[in-house]
Amino acid sequence: MAPPVELEMRQASVTVDTVDGNNFDEITTDEALKLMHVNLETGLTTDQFERRIRSFGPNAFPEKTVNPLLQFLSFMWNPLSWVMEMAALVALVLSNGTTSGIGGPPDYPDFIGIVLLLFVNATIGFLEERQAGNAVAALKAALAPLATVKRDGEWKEIDASGLVPGDIISVKLGDVIPADGKVLGDEGLKVDQAALTGESLPVSKSAGQNVYSGSTVKMGESEMLVLATGTHTFFGKAAHLVESTEDSGHFQEILGKIGTFCIGMIALFLIITVIVQYTHLGLPYRTGINNILTLLIGGVPIAMPTVLSVTLAIGATELSKKQAIVTRITAIEELAGMSMLCSDKTGTLTLNKLTINRDAYRIYDSEYDVDTCMCYAARASRLTKPDAIDACIVKALGERGETIAREGIEELHFMPFDPIGKRTQITYRDNMTGKVMRITKGAPQVIADMCTGIDVDKVDEDVTELAERGYRALGLAICEVNMSKGFTGKVTADQPKGSDWKLLANMAIFDPPRSDTAETIQKALEMGVPVKMLTGDALAIAKETGQQLGMGTNMYNTRMVFTRDGEMKNNVHGIPCAKLIEDADGFAGVFPEHKYAIVQKLQEMEYVVGMTGDGVNDAPALKAANIGVAVADATDAARGAADLVLIEEGLGVIIDAIIESRKIFQRMVNYSMYACATTVGIVARFSIAVWAFEFNMPPFLILIMAYLNDGTIMAISTDNVSPSPYPDKWKLSYIFLQGTVFGLWMTASTLALISTINRTSFFYDYFGLRNSQRMFFAYDYAASGDIDSCLRVLDEFPQMQDPEFTCEAAAGIPNTIGGVPIGINDWVFHSIIYLQTSILGQALIFVTRSRWFFFQQRPSLLLVGAFIVAQVVATLIAVYANWGFTQVGGMGWGWALAVWVWDIIWFLPLDLLKIVVRSFFEGNQQGRLRNLFFRNQAHGIIQMDIYRRDSLRRTSAPTSTLAAHRAQARAKLSRQFSQNEKTMNGLVVQTSVALQSTTPGGAR
Repeated sequence: MAPPVELEMRQASVTVDTVDGNNFDEITTDEALKLMHVNLETGLTTDQFERRIRSFGPNAFPEKTVNPLLQFLSFMWNPLSWVMEMAALVALVLSNGTTSGIGGPPDYPDFIGIVLLLFVNATIGFLEERQAGNAVAALKAALAPLATVKRDGEWKEIDASGLVPGDIISVKLGDVIPADGKVLGDEGLKVDQAALTGESLPVSKSAGQNVYSGSTVKMGESEMLVLATGTHTFFGKAAHLVESTEDSGHFQEILGKIGTFCIGMIALFLIITVIVQYTHLGLPYRTGINNILTLLIGGVPIAMPTVLSVTLAIGATELSKKQAIVTRITAIEELAGMSMLCSDKTGTLTLNKLTINRDAYRIYDSEYDVDTCMCYAARASRLTKPDAIDACIVKALGERGETIAREGIEELHFMPFDPIGKRTQITYRDNMTGKVMRITKGAPQVIADMCTGIDVDKVDEDVTELAERGYRALGLAICEVNMSKGFTGKVTADQPKGSDWKLLANMAIFDPPRSDTAETIQKALEMGVPVKMLTGDALAIAKETGQQLGMGTNMYNTRMVFTRDGEMKNNVHGIPCAKLIEDADGFAGVFPEHKYAIVQKLQEMEYVVGMTGDGVNDAPALKAANIGVAVADATDAARGAADLVLIEEGLGVIIDAIIESRKIFQRMVNYSMYACATTVGIVARFSIAVWAFEFNMPPFLILIMAYLNDGTIMAISTDNVSPSPYPDKWKLSYIFLQGTVFGLWMTASTLALISTINRTSFFYDYFGLRNSQRMFFAYDYAASGDIDSCLRVLDEFPQMQDPEFTCEAAAGIPNTIGGVPIGINDWVFHSIIYLQTSILGQALIFVTRSRWFFFQQRPSLLLVGAFIVAQVVATLIAVYANWGFTQVGGMGWGWALAVWVWDIIWFLPLDLLKIVVRSFFEGNQQGRLRNLFFRNQAHGIIQMDIYRRDSLRRTSAPTSTLAAHRAQARAKLSRQFSQNEKTMNGLVVQTSVALQSTTPGGAR
């Protein structure tokens, strides 16, 4: 039998089955308290909390964590790394002979160098990603919500993640309820459940009723009993389902395609080289293996996954500084290509703060002015725990609003707002006159029905006009109460009786746009990103808000394109719904399922869609969008489904994030083009060098080049770049074409140098560089036994004669003298080709990073400094190194200067090549756009609906900006219409005043 203490602990325990297996809606508060084993007066004890936190875990959604070791190894687990790892195996297992094919140990230097290179790249990528992850985690921690909880008889403020089932917590106006539970207080609450259910009005919750995590308290203050936390809550289960869906990632797909291109080029030249060198040239086994290693090591852009990952990681850190947290790092790449943004209205485009527009008042009694009506409306407002409307009315009176609302009166009775009566009312005694008055405010139809002696048509017309302008009307009325001096009864809402109600005014309430939203939307349009407003408000409010924000007013109610069952229609009046959605500036009456459908339809039309949201019901749409954006104060479920979490309110943060992401994207494109060009350049130049000249480049020199390149190329992750003026898109065909052209140009530069040195006297004639290094082609004839050809070449070029060596001496010797190769594979010649390849290859980054000429866009000091350091090191190696293990001989400063001059000459035309290739590529794009224009025109799609002819001349503008140009045109027309309307109204007023002044009653 268990000890009494242990038995008592078991009886007082609460399990997951207790929480998940009960329907708490059907049990009373007392039953719930008993089930949770909690004392209402003291709350949970520390021992109970510790046991339950072990059972239920924190009150939060579990975040996916990556094992640090697996994260590190992932940088060595991709197709490009596999090729490099294969090269390491070739060096260790297959490289077991000498250059003449007789015995010899494995190629340990190359093997060790390759393995270290893999680890260096993995380490850099791992550290940068971890650093970025830590920065984002710190920001998330700063956003953690707090909760007031009763433990051990004391109230404490803790992180909401520390709540467990059975806790007693306190919630008040403005709090986001942190867990599911039951209301305990007598007064009850009014909560906004829109984030959970889509209900637009607050819902009353009395004692004993359940409230759910993610709801917002709109009125009242109460204690509540926590019944479920974390993934066991109402929306925790829904959020868990959303999180269970994953996609392979567009960025990984792009990375795979670039890798496939590079591997394909390596495989092509490798196969040809193996066949030629062993069948046609008959090279020794080890020499052929070295050539294979050269192609594998030099052709693989091993740093590409690391460079791109580091670029994204640094970008995520930069975005966090701009108050945007990236929850999926590859979303940065998709954010750069976002071509459509669907945005909430409330809280994102607007302030989510109700405001009174004094200029839009409709007053029906000339005895009262706006100030008097404002004061009366404040009197009819609740001052303690006010709702949103009461709060905005009192606030409109200024800092002394609460004082003014009750100044000079004695409150006798107050009737708060209720959803059935739809009005508030105060009965008070005026201290100055002694009169007892009643004031009521509420729904304009309700207030108007209570009043007498009014022009009903005029009132209805005013309410309709206000609605058309985007305002919510609020009626205001007054009556005098017939209270005798001897009245001793209880004052109620209708006792004692009052006189007839007199309608004073209809007030105009609206949610004003943010001060920066109009400018932000204009920036978005200029950047090629149309903004669609998706709101649950009425269509008139949506149009008025859109007009104030400088958007177009081409908006529809969702009933236009959706059936009552929520299914999207095929067409409306013969127009495809897809076309209506594409050209709409917004939709009103939107529910979460509509958002999801709109996002999917835009994606089907090949838009990269961004979606903002804040509630649990928004989570599916956020997850479905290419870039889900959780706005400030969003629920945990929305944040969990989003790719980008905003810390600051408003749309401006998104624009900052777009600009930053486009810079990051540009750096990735610059490097990708460079990587493709380097691959083509290395494999083509050294493959053809083998076929055409029997030149064998030592692989260790290429390995050194890879190390130096890595150090320089990492600097591109922080390079100075200009963001694209329109949504970015991976133009892989252009990247591959441009990279191939660059690679072949660099190949030509190396092959021309090999040929010039070995078959001409150019460098001797102009630079005085003699053949004392025994590197010339004539000796290859002699070494092969063809003395006559050697003598013929030297007769033609006598300055090539080596005073210390003759053709006869070279005859019959197996291509070496004292172990030092002669002819084209002289060790010094290896140094010359190494330096030439290193300088021009790395300098290419300054060409790929700029759109026009390299000197027109200043690179970062870090990139320039890294290039200088790398090439100084490369030059020193080429000038002084005498490494027998890798067949390198110091070439001296004369040849170093000659190589630098050679590379500068070949570098200068690279910009012209780039511009020619881009013009060719974009010229084809321009043709496709013109075809699109005329095809649309042929189908009767004209005016704003198509791309303007003058814009077509901008060859850099992609098809994705069509929608942005149409949106700009609609916004311009909307602004013109609004201005014309204001001008017309002004003329009407002036005419009315003039007419009044000419009438007898108006004459003075």
